[in-house]
Amino acid sequence: MATVQESLQVKSSSEPDEVRPYVDKGHMDVVHLSSGDAGLGTFEPGWRWSECVKPIAGSDSCQVRHVGYMLSGRMVVTMDDGTEREAGPGDFVHIPPGHDAYVVGDETCRFIDFGGLAGYAQAH
Repeated sequence: MATVQESLQVKSSSEPDEVRPYVDKGHMDVVHLSSGDAGLGTFEPGWRWSECVKPIAGSDSCQVRHVGYMLSGRMVVTMDDGTEREAGPGDFVHIPPGHDAYVVGDETCRFIDFGGLAGYAQAH
């Protein structure tokens, strides 16, 4: 049985492998890791997925799973079934596919996303 040896990786969020700009009010800085992509999302006041990412994604709601940690700001996530939760600094989150989201208040929301980001803020 062959084994695959993993290598130690360290990547800086200040030098992402990829920057995925939203239509407006932010971007996702993506680093490619052997375990899967991770990202640092910046969501400025007034950001709403259905306005700032939906035109890129082309779906009625976000179809990407997000697993991450909120660094700053506040965001409300509304699932397609109407379930709604607010997250803020210090919160860990799991957001299944099928949601909209928006920034609450006048502070920029920064979110570390370990969900893989396959297809997030990319044209399909």
